[in-house]
Amino acid sequence: METQSGPAPAAVDEPTALTERLEIRRQGIFVALTFFGMVGGLLGSWLGAPPWFVWGCYGTAYAFGGWYGLKASIEALRVPEVEIDLLMIVAALGALYIGAPFEGAMLLFLFSLSGVLEEYAIGRSRTAIKSLVEMRPESAQVLRNGTEVTTEVDEVEIGDVFVVRPGERLPLDGIVEAGESTVDQSSLTGESVPVAKEPGDEVYSGTINETGSLEVRVTRAATESAISRLIAMVERAQEKRAPTQQLIDRFEQPYVLGVFAMTVVAIGFPLAVLNHAFEPTFYRAMTLMVAASPCAVIISTPAAVLSAISAGGRQGVLFKGGEHIETAGNVDAIAFDKTGTLTEGNTRLTDVNARENACAATDGGIVESDVLDGSVEDGTLTDDQLLTLAAAVQSRSEHHLAEATVEAAEDRSLDVPDATEFEAVVGKGVHATVGEQTIHIGNPRYVETVLDGRPIDGKTAGLEAVRELEAHGKTTVLVVSEPADGASVDDRPTVLGWLAFTDTIRPDAAEMIAKLRERGVEQIVMLTGDNERVAQYIADELGIDEVYAELLPEEKVDHVETLQERHEAVAMVGDGVNDAPALATADISIGMGGAGTDVALETADIVLMSDKLDRLPYAFALSKETRRTLYINFAIAFGAIAIMVIAILTAGIPLPVAVIGHEGSTVLVSLIGLRLLRFDG
Repeated sequence: METQSGPAPAAVDEPTALTERLEIRRQGIFVALTFFGMVGGLLGSWLGAPPWFVWGCYGTAYAFGGWYGLKASIEALRVPEVEIDLLMIVAALGALYIGAPFEGAMLLFLFSLSGVLEEYAIGRSRTAIKSLVEMRPESAQVLRNGTEVTTEVDEVEIGDVFVVRPGERLPLDGIVEAGESTVDQSSLTGESVPVAKEPGDEVYSGTINETGSLEVRVTRAATESAISRLIAMVERAQEKRAPTQQLIDRFEQPYVLGVFAMTVVAIGFPLAVLNHAFEPTFYRAMTLMVAASPCAVIISTPAAVLSAISAGGRQGVLFKGGEHIETAGNVDAIAFDKTGTLTEGNTRLTDVNARENACAATDGGIVESDVLDGSVEDGTLTDDQLLTLAAAVQSRSEHHLAEATVEAAEDRSLDVPDATEFEAVVGKGVHATVGEQTIHIGNPRYVETVLDGRPIDGKTAGLEAVRELEAHGKTTVLVVSEPADGASVDDRPTVLGWLAFTDTIRPDAAEMIAKLRERGVEQIVMLTGDNERVAQYIADELGIDEVYAELLPEEKVDHVETLQERHEAVAMVGDGVNDAPALATADISIGMGGAGTDVALETADIVLMSDKLDRLPYAFALSKETRRTLYINFAIAFGAIAIMVIAILTAGIPLPVAVIGHEGSTVLVSLIGLRLLRFDG
């Protein structure tokens, strides 16, 4: 089989991609024709079909099954090199010569099938790189003498200033010169919450500007930007070849040359030294070649691996290749991303707490406005009334916290009143008029700055509540009421209550981690771009050993490489673009299929479809069972070869006995491999 190496290209243009898809499709058609020719020849022989039909079927199988192997053999001989492709062709022809055409056809079918799977895997790697490239804008709006000029990103120089508007991706890395906004950095850092940006803050290419316009001074050239480094890291990591492939490469030529040498000696020695007749000598040499051909070895691997892939698919686990099944069985350390992996990846309102006696200082404004369902007794709002006011204000906002607030109000079927004079303060909070009150919703910095440091009733209690909720990994905002005509000694702003939000832990995460430990995983760590308090809280809830927070993609790679120094095999589980370099660096990479980004899924070796974390322990159990099956099959296959070769050289067993032994071992390893189809963990 022709192997390919070297880095995946950084970009694949459409004509090239189309050509590659057509080539893989053609190889698939050749494999199908080989299969039908093989089966047709076998059935024709059993049913007594005319010889022209039987040999026509086998001829089809040999022609299409041996096409790519013959082509690769010729190219290798020009180097010159001898690869296993040549041995497969000669062994198939040898089987044909001694009257076993079906065996030769099966050998060619399985060998050509493995070639198609390899080409498919290479294509997936190229698609991963292409997906990363598409995240990088091709141009930037650069300020030249006060005028915006559209400029190719490669032509923008360090020190230039570009403008980015709401909803646009940042084309380059830089420092904010002017403007305030929030930026969705999840593509790079995995942060579940957009980050507020103001003058002096750093921003990264490939991230999305959300709310305000920014003027950014470029600090890195396009080739050194965050997204470019991301692409380079994925490319370098994907150049690393699997241990199994390295082992095959190392012993391929010695094995092929050894079999050929044995066959030549089996022909030449009896003829030249012992003066044996040619026909029986050649017959025995071909018998040796058939016996020594790794048909059972070749079949044992796909029989087990393809069965495991099929079993995993039915259980919601997609393995992208046989080598990944083998590697996963050695995993003894796992690194998890947080957002979208251990958590559900969507912000939810978790706490609605109205402060006791919250309305005592509002001078009846909220009560008299008659905008709430029910009355406000003893100056205290209910939690639902607090949520109603918050939803009225936040219904005018597109912020993710606002969306969670409105969704929670809808879930409780609350009658949300209208709000007027809405205004947002980027990165801090919002306010609007509801009835006769101005309702402010924001973080502590909003309360300190927007309300000008005025005395606020309940401020101390509110800030204490914020600190306590944030200690539990939650994002918290205060809801403050202010009379519309301004504050006075008697009518000062009042904290009505507070809302807390979180990215909730997946319900099956804790059980999954416990099962992983039962299956022999020694160390479990979390690598995330989120803040340390949130990450540590979730880690404590799930029993994770180590937490590394506020990480950029390259820092995740560093931690994965550190784990690799201490463990036999390290797995990385993630769902975002920011996880792609770490996924590609790990010995085995696992992507979340439901919420995962295209790049993470393309980079991953294993995909958990529908985001079912409970399938992860199953995947490792299936891998271990597959490895065990492969060891058994290899022992049978190589054992059968050794016994038959020794028997042929010493006892001169006839061809039918060698065929029975060879075919028997082939059938046996196939049946053992097919057992994995029923593996349920």
